[in-house]
Amino acid sequence: MINSSDVTSIANSAPFRNADLVLSGLGSSYEGISHKEAEHRLSVFGRNQLEQQSSLSPLKIFLNQFKSSIVAILIFALFASALLGEYTDAAVIMAILILNAILGFVQEFRAEKAIQDLKKMAAPKAKVLRGGKLKLVDSSILVPGDVILLEEGDKVPADARIIESSALQVQESSLTGESMPVSKSPSPVSQGKTSIQDWSCMVFSSTIVTRGKAKA
Repeated sequence: MINSSDVTSIANSAPFRNADLVLSGLGSSYEGISHKEAEHRLSVFGRNQLEQQSSLSPLKIFLNQFKSSIVAILIFALFASALLGEYTDAAVIMAILILNAILGFVQEFRAEKAIQDLKKMAAPKAKVLRGGKLKLVDSSILVPGDVILLEEGDKVPADARIIESSALQVQESSLTGESMPVSKSPSPVSQGKTSIQDWSCMVFSSTIVTRGKAKA
């Protein structure tokens, strides 16, 4: 029986380990896990999706910039300076508050937009082997140990370690910014390769298979 710490440990070492070791560590095989085991793991690990949260309105994001203790101190200093007639100091503090609010708003707004974009990019369906049988399922119910099938034109439904492939190429521009597809294979990479761009034995959620096929 695997737990969250086991999955985290295996996921962190997956690019550097033989595919068979990754499968055995996850209690899986080239035929995937059983339907019953998949249901159990779904109850343990939850769904394969970003945490569902209501999106923040621009006004809410802007108001959030005034909630920190430092901002509260600056607001107090602003009113104190104004009451004491130190209008120059008050103006400087006001400028700092406005600049801080604008910068914070821009960063948080972009982060919120990025989260919503990622949700839109997620593959809605996945081809998965459950007990050796091919099934088409919602990608949100994929669990650790599932074996997914990928072919040309597919959107990758989850981060995964490749266990078999044939002439596989994947477009990862949404992840790395590189426009050219990259070749992938099951061969593990060396420990010195710490950038995901060098992890040729891994596929990543929402990237696109442009050629070939694979199990992962």
